[in-house]
Amino acid sequence: MARSDVQLMLDVKSGDDSSFELLLRKYRTPVVNFLYRMVRDAAAAEDLAQEVFLRVYRARGQYLPRAKFTTWMFRIATNLAFNALRDGRYRQMEVSIDQSGVDRSGDGESKQPALEIADRQPSIELELIRRDRAELIRRAVESLPEKQRAAVLLHKYQEMDYDEIARVLGCSESALKSLLFRAYETLRVELAPLVGAAQVQAQLTRPGK
Repeated sequence: MARSDVQLMLDVKSGDDSSFELLLRKYRTPVVNFLYRMVRDAAAAEDLAQEVFLRVYRARGQYLPRAKFTTWMFRIATNLAFNALRDGRYRQMEVSIDQSGVDRSGDGESKQPALEIADRQPSIELELIRRDRAELIRRAVESLPEKQRAAVLLHKYQEMDYDEIARVLGCSESALKSLLFRAYETLRVELAPLVGAAQVQAQLTRPGK
């Protein structure tokens, strides 16, 4: 039977470095993807991810399974991202949130991105619509305050529940729900043009079109 993340980390605490390698292989890609979407720089995301796992390993002796391993790990990642953004060490790259070029395999990231172009050859009109949608989403998400952006990314891409995200961000569940409500309300307003684009897309993909 496969060991849980908590058991793997407890084994790391006991001196089993092979268990740490298993955790690294499992979560490196989700952590890099999350950090990339926060700092908008691929090299910075790689550097920060390395720091996340260094901190996890260095803290192995003090590890206590009070919460899910991923909650603890993403709290480290989120704090590092916030610090990097506030220090201004990494400029945000002009790359689409759903066209980052970062591998999306791994836990919580195995789904195809919502805006990925279908395998069949799309029409020029359809491809232009998809590009416009990706640009609108990128701008809308990047315009969110950093804490709202982190909450949305943890909720949407990592599929964490409210309790987990609240622990990551160090706030109450009620405060988190308010944070997400404001974020999604902002996105709803900013992405309203997508409704019209989706209707056009539906017309373009109807049989006979």
